[in-house]
Amino acid sequence: MNKEDFFIKQFISNTKLIGDDGAVIGKWVYSNDAFFENVHFKKEWMSLKEIARKAMLVNISDAIAMNAKPKYALLTVAIPKDYSKSDLKSLAKGFKEVAKEFDLEIIGGDTISNEKLDISVTIISKTKKPILRSGIKKDDLLCYTGTLGTSKRDLEKLFKGEKLSKESKFIRPKLHGEFFYKISKYVNASMDISDGLFFELERMSKQNSVGFEFFEKIDKEVGCSGEEYELLFSFEEKYKEKIEKIAKKYDVPLTIFAKAVKGKYSCECANHHF
Repeated sequence: MNKEDFFIKQFISNTKLIGDDGAVIGKWVYSNDAFFENVHFKKEWMSLKEIARKAMLVNISDAIAMNAKPKYALLTVAIPKDYSKSDLKSLAKGFKEVAKEFDLEIIGGDTISNEKLDISVTIISKTKKPILRSGIKKDDLLCYTGTLGTSKRDLEKLFKGEKLSKESKFIRPKLHGEFFYKISKYVNASMDISDGLFFELERMSKQNSVGFEFFEKIDKEVGCSGEEYELLFSFEEKYKEKIEKIAKKYDVPLTIFAKAVKGKYSCECANHHF
C-alpha cells in the first residue's frame, strides 16, 4: 500500500485544491515540501548550506511546474541542540542565496529544537495562467527536460560511501524556470519529476484518463529515478518546433518520448516511500 497516496485521499473529498504541485487560489500558488534528515538526506552527504539550498530549490521546482513565479517563503526548521552559531549561519546562507537568486522574500516561519535537522518550506508564488497536471489532450506529445537517471545513480554512490561532484543534481537540482515561463502558452499539462518519470506518468494517467504510447523503450534506471526535479509536460504537436527553438535558446535539453492515447498507464517501479 502507498501510505502517502492513502493519507492524501483522506482530504481530497473535501477540496478541489489538492492534486497538483501546488494549490491555486486566485492568482496565487501555495506549495510545501518537507526535507528531513535521514529521510531525504544524511548530514555526511551535504554541507549545511547545500541542504538549505536543496530544501528551497525542490519547493521552487513545484512553483515553476505550475507556471508560477515565487514571491515569498515560509521556513520551519527543527534545529539539533548541538548546532553552533557557525552551523546556523551556514544553514541560513543557503536559504538566503536561493532567495536572492529567485528574487523571493523569506517572510517568517518557525524554529524548534530537535535531535536532527528537519526542514519544511512553503513557497507562495504568483501566476497569470496556472498549468495543472490535468490538462493533457489526446494526441498530446509528452516531453521532459534535461537528462534522467543521474540522481538515482548518485544516491547509490552515496550509499556506497563514494563522493559526488558538487554539480550533481542530487546535491544541486537544476531548474529551468525562464525556459518554462517562455513556453507556458503552448503547454497543456505539467509537473516536476520528484518521484521518478514513471511515477509521475501514472499520476498524469489517472488525472487525465489517458495512456501513453512510447516512441522507444525507457530504461528503468531512467524512468524510476526520483529527485530529478526536471519538468514533465504535454503539448500539441503543432507547437513542437516553437518549443524546441526556445529550448535551444535557453540551452535546455528536451526528450519528446510519448504520445497521449486512449487507455491507462501503470508504473512498475518499486515504491520508494515509507
